Amino acid sequence: MTEITTVGVDLAKDVIVVCASNAAGAVVLRKQLSFSAFAAWAANIPGCVIGMEACSTAHHWVRVLASLGHSPKLMAAEVVAPFRMSRGAKNDHNDAEAILVAVQQPTMRFVSPKSIEQQAMLSWHRARAGFLQERKSLLNRTRGLLAEFGIWVGRSAAVLIRKMPELADEPRLPDLFKPILLHTLDHLRQLDQRIEECDARIAEHARQSEDAKRIQQLSGVGVLTASAVVATVSDAGDYRNGRQLAAWAGLVPRQNSSGGKSRLGKITKRGDSYIRGLLTQGARSTLQSALKRQAHQRSRLQQWIVALHGRVGYHKTLVAIANKHLRMIWAILAKGEDYDPNAWRRYKQSAA
Repeated sequence: MTEITTVGVDLAKDVIVVCASNAAGAVVLRKQLSFSAFAAWAANIPGCVIGMEACSTAHHWVRVLASLGHSPKLMAAEVVAPFRMSRGAKNDHNDAEAILVAVQQPTMRFVSPKSIEQQAMLSWHRARAGFLQERKSLLNRTRGLLAEFGIWVGRSAAVLIRKMPELADEPRLPDLFKPILLHTLDHLRQLDQRIEECDARIAEHARQSEDAKRIQQLSGVGVLTASAVVATVSDAGDYRNGRQLAAWAGLVPRQNSSGGKSRLGKITKRGDSYIRGLLTQGARSTLQSALKRQAHQRSRLQQWIVALHGRVGYHKTLVAIANKHLRMIWAILAKGEDYDPNAWRRYKQSAA
């Protein structure tokens, strides 16, 4: 059989489809395998480059394939899509061939694989987000059910939870309905305990990680953001500068430039929406702090924030702060240095 040099792998829920080529670039194999059969097949071929989209199980397969002597490469799904030969016929085999073509491109940007520890930490973040969403849905559902019986409770979650024991004795509610309130209250207490456990795990990770402690030196960057960034960004050195990291998080404007005219639109919102959301929430705190500070007490960064707020308004300022925070985070992680708010003075003096 012709020696395989490159493989494109499409990872599905139940099966794995491979498309392999030889040194000349000709496709020599198309095959559909189960998970166990794929591992056995990969163990019986010579070491080669294996491309995959960075999906849910990809990081696991990177570790498995690397242990078998292969060179696994991960790519974002959006950079693979243009290489699909037929836009109107999307299937696993065409996807595998598109991945095969994409992984061989000399200018392709690959995704750094996450370690087991990073994936485990991100699982706590995802679990916390899921518990919060479940808690919100439960409160909204309960508020809607009470409205069916003519009882309206304020939008505050704390008020609704506080009134639930009292509502169990409300005469306007039928006896058949009242146990639902007690079950809901019990479920909410369990969710609160789960959320507290997640917060404790995340806080412990932020205390133990040197990078996370450095990141928290930035105003508006707390435990959640620091832990999430460290668990998500495998190696800051994979990005040439802070702007590339900001682009990865979708915090740079869309470009629609032609004929020498540069047109910038809204932010791309590509990449990790969780990190982007945390940075935007932190930016709110940073903006409010800068606006409340007296003019003569503002730092250089706060002076820039206030001036920008006066020019472009609230929402654009939030995006700009989140972008700047991520650029600063890149510098901290890439250089392994603590945050120094007066570093600009040294660079200004050295440039002079």
